[in-house]
Amino acid sequence: MAKYFDVHPDNPQARTINQVADLIRADALVAYPTDSCYALGCRLGSRDGIDRIRAIRRLDDRHHFTLVCQDFAQLGQFVRIDNDVFRAIKASTPGSYTFILPATREVPRMLQHPKKKTVGVRIPDHVVTQALLTELGEPLLSSTLLLPDEEEPLTQGWEIKDRLDHVLDAVVDSGECGTEPTTVIDFSSGEAEIVRVGAGDPTRFE
Repeated sequence: MAKYFDVHPDNPQARTINQVADLIRADALVAYPTDSCYALGCRLGSRDGIDRIRAIRRLDDRHHFTLVCQDFAQLGQFVRIDNDVFRAIKASTPGSYTFILPATREVPRMLQHPKKKTVGVRIPDHVVTQALLTELGEPLLSSTLLLPDEEEPLTQGWEIKDRLDHVLDAVVDSGECGTEPTTVIDFSSGEAEIVRVGAGDPTRFE
């Protein structure tokens, strides 16, 4: 049964954020809000968390997981970025974009695309997510909370709790946060390729 945390959207309670972070450190799988939509998140090196996300979403091994990072300094530890790509990403963060880039050795192999050795990264523009990332001190391994055979992600914390109570450890609810997932830009070849159009304006990468 998932624990339910009601968090203020503008002034998240420190005690509650600490409790959620402690659960994640203990290998919990949580549903949490972002600036695009709700996501599933777990500890960076959690094999159990990855397996559970794959099972919930019915994902194969070609799915790009995303490292949700606190800031650009943290993001830079996990992906390789040349100067041109750096400028393009810097101008678009924080925001509703996920960028696919070559992974560094800091990224566990189980998170990398099996052939491309890439991983998704993003910096969210969301107060609650940022508070959680600050407390954790490391990225959240994440995937959009989009259930199989459904066209839109779940947007209400109570509904997520109701439908996924048996497979999650916690739900963080700070109110509705939208239905569109991030816009995904693949920079692994050095050139911008728009993989998915979502909440972030894709025109700057066309």
